[in-house]
Amino acid sequence: MENLNSLMHGFGVAATGFHLMLMVVGVLLGILVGVLPGLGAPNGVSLLLPLTFSMDPVSAIILLTSMYWGALFGGSTTSILFNIPGEPSSVATTFDGYPMAKQGRATEALSLAFLSAGFGALAGVVLITILSTWVAKFALRFSSPEYFAVYFLAFASFVGLGGASPFKTIVSMMLGFAFATVGMDTISGSLRLTFGFSELLNGVSFLVAVIGLFGIGELILTMEEGLRFEGIRARISPRDVFATIASMPRYWVSLLRSSLIGCWMGITPGGPTAASFMSYGLAKRFARNKEGFGKGRPEGVVCPETADHAAGTSAILPMLALGVPGSATAAVMMGGLMIWGLNPGPMLFIDKPDFVWGLVASMYLGNVVAVVLVLATVPFFAAILRIPFAIIGPVIVVVCFIGAYTVSSATFDLWLALAFGLVGYVFKKLDYPIAPLVLAMVLGDKAEDAFRQSMIMSRGSLAIFWSNPLVTGLTALALTLLLWPVVGFAREWVRASRASALRPLSVRGAADEATGGLSR
Repeated sequence: MENLNSLMHGFGVAATGFHLMLMVVGVLLGILVGVLPGLGAPNGVSLLLPLTFSMDPVSAIILLTSMYWGALFGGSTTSILFNIPGEPSSVATTFDGYPMAKQGRATEALSLAFLSAGFGALAGVVLITILSTWVAKFALRFSSPEYFAVYFLAFASFVGLGGASPFKTIVSMMLGFAFATVGMDTISGSLRLTFGFSELLNGVSFLVAVIGLFGIGELILTMEEGLRFEGIRARISPRDVFATIASMPRYWVSLLRSSLIGCWMGITPGGPTAASFMSYGLAKRFARNKEGFGKGRPEGVVCPETADHAAGTSAILPMLALGVPGSATAAVMMGGLMIWGLNPGPMLFIDKPDFVWGLVASMYLGNVVAVVLVLATVPFFAAILRIPFAIIGPVIVVVCFIGAYTVSSATFDLWLALAFGLVGYVFKKLDYPIAPLVLAMVLGDKAEDAFRQSMIMSRGSLAIFWSNPLVTGLTALALTLLLWPVVGFAREWVRASRASALRPLSVRGAADEATGGLSR
């Protein structure tokens, strides 16, 4: 009941003419970001972030989250019409969405994608509404050891639950920690890893790094692939949209299952991409007609889109309540909160209730606005993809460098953005995940401070991380997730050893059978 009253107050904050206008602008910009290759939700949010420095935090976060929803919808549009996933999390949508469009069912595929996405986002917002206050009150029991255990759990979750190689995840995270330590030590005041560059005294700008990693890095990769846009022209027919809406109840099992998967992967660091693939895989596994997947099956669009948006929305819950972002975009938004002078965590619900509940209310309104706008603007944004990449590419480069220069008006940041762009390109080519690096850059300082404060409290004893049931449980769970890949490797090694031990026996038995036992 308390949350419902707070939510009603949040609607009073969010449902103003100015904020509704920001939602429309944010969604349209987000769709553009999602449609254009080389850009994405994290980079789009980071490019827009410098423009929000002078805005009220509530208005700023509404603009950024609306862009996020729009980017997810834009990625779905290109996946279905052009077989080009605008977002990594939209890859699974191409499996059945593009075949449906080729069969002349583009309106049905787009309507299914947008309606399913709206349902998944609604499930994520409902989860935030129900659990946010409880999680925040629970987090009020935290002190430095508990906070470090939570950060450790977030890092370990990427290793144990992430889809990438554990070794590559750890390498990416270690680089993020190194970048986070550049500049002045917050406790001792000494300089670290500046290498004589006075521009690094304040550390590596998080925004510049994100613009380089996600923007310039993706653009270089797109140029190398020589991307061409050859898609299917689509016009949204209102009659077909209403027919699709009427057919949605028949997919209720897929919607519920995918929403649960998405919410879980959003709260944990699995992220929208892993959620969409997992949902698609389970849908195919439990389907009666498995052969229909990949040839234009409606469930192949419904499941990944629902899980994608549920995960993207749910990732905001740990960011707000615990100060631990559940996705790369949530990490960028958390960086924005810190720039605006807000400290994500349980005290945010006490000190800034207007901000928190205004954000939650805007998520309800923003997703409705996004579904309506994206249905109305699909032909326009699809036409943008017919512009030659030779024109779009340079525009994206200019936007990226303008965003990097805006951070502190320093030429050095332009070179830094270019360097991070090369890092992002190399990471993509070698299949190293970027999200752990971003997470480590955001949480590295906070985790280091919490650890050092814990060591001061315990006079250097690590036993403080086992000093009460709460911190013991968090630390044990983190260690379990961290070591989980080792258990998996051990199982594979034992299985391979048994197979190699049995193989000579089977070969010898076959030889005996062939020679009538003379080989003995």
